[in-house]
Amino acid sequence: MLLISILTIGIIFLLIGLTAKKSNEPVEKTKAIASFYDLNATSIDGEKINFNQYRGKKVLIVNTASSCGYTYQYEGLQKLHDLYGESVVVLGFPANDFLYQERGSDSEIADFCEKNYGVTFQMFSKITTKGRNQSPVYTWLTNKDFNGWNEKKPTWNFCKYLVNEEGDLVAFFDKTVKPLSTEITSQL
Repeated sequence: MLLISILTIGIIFLLIGLTAKKSNEPVEKTKAIASFYDLNATSIDGEKINFNQYRGKKVLIVNTASSCGYTYQYEGLQKLHDLYGESVVVLGFPANDFLYQERGSDSEIADFCEKNYGVTFQMFSKITTKGRNQSPVYTWLTNKDFNGWNEKKPTWNFCKYLVNEEGDLVAFFDKTVKPLSTEITSQL
Protein backbone atom coordinates (compact mmCIF):
# COMPACT_ATOMS: atom_id res chain seq x y z
CA MET A 1 0.00 0.00 0.00
CA LEU A 2 2.82 2.40 0.89
CA LEU A 3 4.60 1.57 -2.37
CA ILE A 4 1.43 2.33 -4.38
CA SER A 5 1.06 5.68 -2.59
CA ILE A 6 4.67 6.61 -3.28
CA LEU A 7 4.33 5.62 -6.95
CA THR A 8 1.09 7.61 -7.28
CA ILE A 9 2.70 10.72 -5.77
CA GLY A 10 5.71 10.26 -8.05
CA ILE A 11 3.48 10.02 -11.15
CA ILE A 12 1.58 13.15 -10.10
CA PHE A 13 4.83 15.11 -9.68
CA LEU A 14 6.08 13.81 -13.03
CA LEU A 15 2.88 14.95 -14.77
CA ILE A 16 3.07 18.34 -13.08
CA GLY A 17 6.69 18.69 -14.17
CA LEU A 18 5.85 17.80 -17.76
CA THR A 19 3.00 20.29 -17.99
CA ALA A 20 4.63 23.11 -16.03
CA LYS A 21 5.95 26.06 -17.98
CA LYS A 22 9.74 26.14 -18.13
CA SER A 23 11.29 29.14 -16.36
CA ASN A 24 13.30 30.18 -19.41
CA GLU A 25 10.21 30.48 -21.61
CA PRO A 26 9.08 34.05 -22.33
CA VAL A 27 6.36 35.44 -20.11
CA GLU A 28 3.02 35.58 -21.88
CA LYS A 29 1.67 39.10 -21.85
CA THR A 30 -2.06 39.56 -21.48
CA LYS A 31 -4.17 42.68 -21.48
CA ALA A 32 -3.88 44.63 -18.24
CA ILE A 33 -6.89 44.53 -15.95
CA ALA A 34 -6.32 47.99 -14.51
CA SER A 35 -5.57 50.95 -16.75
CA PHE A 36 -2.30 52.86 -16.51
CA TYR A 37 -4.31 55.95 -17.43
CA ASP A 38 -6.39 55.70 -14.25
CA LEU A 39 -3.30 56.26 -12.11
CA ASN A 40 -2.23 59.56 -10.65
CA ALA A 41 0.57 60.78 -8.41
CA THR A 42 1.69 63.96 -6.70
CA SER A 43 4.44 65.91 -8.43
CA ILE A 44 7.52 67.00 -6.51
CA ASP A 45 5.89 70.48 -6.48
CA GLY A 46 2.73 69.12 -4.81
CA GLU A 47 0.50 69.10 -7.92
CA LYS A 48 -1.75 66.09 -8.57
CA ILE A 49 -0.82 64.60 -11.96
CA ASN A 50 -3.34 62.35 -13.73
CA PHE A 51 -1.64 59.79 -15.97
CA ASN A 52 -4.40 60.16 -18.54
CA GLN A 53 -2.36 63.12 -19.84
CA TYR A 54 0.26 60.62 -21.06
CA ARG A 55 -2.22 58.83 -23.33
CA GLY A 56 -0.67 58.23 -26.76
CA LYS A 57 2.92 58.59 -25.47
CA LYS A 58 5.54 56.12 -24.31
CA VAL A 59 6.42 56.54 -20.64
CA LEU A 60 9.63 55.53 -18.85
CA ILE A 61 9.14 55.28 -15.08
CA VAL A 62 12.23 55.26 -12.85
CA ASN A 63 12.68 54.96 -9.08
CA THR A 64 15.42 57.43 -8.18
CA ALA A 65 17.68 58.30 -5.25
CA SER A 66 20.14 61.13 -4.66
CA SER A 67 22.82 59.21 -2.71
CA CYS A 68 23.17 56.03 -4.75
CA GLY A 69 25.96 54.60 -6.86
CA TYR A 70 23.54 54.88 -9.80
CA THR A 71 22.62 58.54 -9.17
CA TYR A 72 24.75 59.46 -12.19
CA GLN A 73 21.90 58.02 -14.27
CA TYR A 74 20.00 61.29 -13.71
CA GLU A 75 22.29 62.73 -16.39
CA GLY A 76 21.35 59.97 -18.85
CA LEU A 77 17.66 60.32 -18.02
CA GLN A 78 17.85 64.04 -18.72
CA LYS A 79 19.65 63.41 -22.04
CA LEU A 80 17.02 60.81 -22.93
CA HIS A 81 14.34 63.39 -22.15
CA ASP A 82 16.15 66.00 -24.27
CA LEU A 83 16.79 63.69 -27.24
CA TYR A 84 13.59 61.62 -27.25
CA GLY A 85 11.13 63.96 -25.55
CA GLU A 86 8.75 63.74 -28.51
CA SER A 87 8.76 59.93 -28.25
CA VAL A 88 8.88 59.24 -24.52
CA VAL A 89 7.97 60.92 -21.25
CA VAL A 90 10.39 60.31 -18.37
CA LEU A 91 8.84 60.13 -14.89
CA GLY A 92 11.13 60.09 -11.84
CA PHE A 93 9.91 58.72 -8.52
CA PRO A 94 12.30 59.37 -5.62
CA ALA A 95 12.21 56.55 -3.07
CA ASN A 96 14.06 55.84 0.14
CA ASP A 97 13.63 52.06 -0.12
CA PHE A 98 17.22 50.91 -0.53
CA LEU A 99 19.71 51.70 2.25
CA TYR A 100 18.06 55.08 2.92
CA GLN A 101 19.64 56.66 -0.15
CA GLU A 102 16.91 59.27 -0.59
CA ARG A 103 16.60 60.98 2.79
CA GLY A 104 15.79 64.51 1.63
CA SER A 105 12.48 66.32 1.48
CA ASP A 106 10.78 66.89 -1.86
CA SER A 107 12.20 70.41 -2.12
CA GLU A 108 15.71 69.17 -1.26
CA ILE A 109 15.43 66.42 -3.89
CA ALA A 110 14.19 68.91 -6.51
CA ASP A 111 17.06 71.30 -5.74
CA PHE A 112 19.61 68.48 -5.89
CA CYS A 113 18.30 67.22 -9.25
CA GLU A 114 18.20 70.68 -10.81
CA LYS A 115 21.56 71.85 -9.43
CA ASN A 116 23.56 68.70 -10.15
CA TYR A 117 21.90 67.28 -13.26
CA GLY A 118 19.71 70.02 -14.74
CA VAL A 119 16.66 67.78 -14.45
CA THR A 120 13.62 69.11 -16.28
CA PHE A 121 11.71 65.86 -16.76
CA GLN A 122 8.71 65.23 -14.49
CA MET A 123 9.70 64.36 -10.93
CA PHE A 124 7.24 63.21 -8.29
CA SER A 125 6.94 63.40 -4.55
CA LYS A 126 8.93 60.77 -2.67
CA ILE A 127 7.11 57.43 -2.58
CA THR A 128 7.57 53.82 -1.50
CA THR A 129 8.14 51.28 -4.29
CA LYS A 130 7.66 48.11 -2.25
CA GLY A 131 6.04 46.78 0.89
CA ARG A 132 2.92 47.72 2.76
CA ASN A 133 2.98 51.42 1.84
CA GLN A 134 3.74 50.81 -1.84
CA SER A 135 2.65 53.59 -4.17
CA PRO A 136 -0.35 52.71 -6.39
CA VAL A 137 1.89 53.39 -9.40
CA TYR A 138 4.34 50.70 -8.28
CA THR A 139 1.51 48.37 -7.31
CA TRP A 140 0.34 48.60 -10.93
CA LEU A 141 3.88 48.18 -12.32
CA THR A 142 4.70 45.10 -10.20
CA ASN A 143 1.41 43.18 -10.08
CA LYS A 144 0.56 41.06 -13.12
CA ASP A 145 -3.10 41.08 -12.10
CA PHE A 146 -3.07 44.81 -12.87
CA ASN A 147 -0.47 45.25 -15.66
CA GLY A 148 -1.03 41.95 -17.48
CA TRP A 149 2.34 40.19 -17.03
CA ASN A 150 5.02 41.74 -14.83
CA GLU A 151 5.78 40.98 -11.20
CA LYS A 152 9.36 42.32 -11.11
CA LYS A 153 9.78 44.79 -8.29
CA PRO A 154 12.66 47.26 -8.21
CA THR A 155 15.76 45.45 -6.99
CA TRP A 156 17.52 48.76 -6.31
CA ASN A 157 17.32 52.42 -7.27
CA PHE A 158 17.09 53.34 -10.97
CA CYS A 159 15.09 50.35 -12.18
CA LYS A 160 13.03 51.33 -15.21
CA TYR A 161 9.60 50.37 -16.57
CA LEU A 162 8.45 51.21 -20.10
CA VAL A 163 4.78 51.77 -20.91
CA ASN A 164 3.74 52.01 -24.57
CA GLU A 165 1.39 54.48 -26.27
CA GLU A 166 -1.63 52.30 -25.47
CA GLY A 167 -0.84 52.25 -21.75
CA ASP A 168 0.52 48.69 -21.73
CA LEU A 169 3.58 47.85 -19.67
CA VAL A 170 6.03 46.45 -22.22
CA ALA A 171 9.43 46.22 -20.52
CA PHE A 172 11.37 46.20 -17.26
CA PHE A 173 15.01 47.30 -17.16
CA ASP A 174 17.30 46.56 -14.24
CA LYS A 175 19.30 49.30 -12.50
CA THR A 176 22.39 48.51 -14.56
CA VAL A 177 20.66 49.35 -17.86
CA LYS A 178 21.65 52.92 -18.65
CA PRO A 179 18.98 55.33 -19.90
CA LEU A 180 20.63 55.78 -23.31
CA SER A 181 21.37 52.08 -23.85
CA THR A 182 20.10 50.48 -27.03
CA GLU A 183 17.96 48.21 -24.86
CA ILE A 184 15.85 51.27 -24.10
CA THR A 185 16.34 53.53 -27.11
CA SER A 186 15.52 50.74 -29.59
CA GLN A 187 12.02 50.64 -28.09
CA LEU A 188 11.41 54.35 -28.47
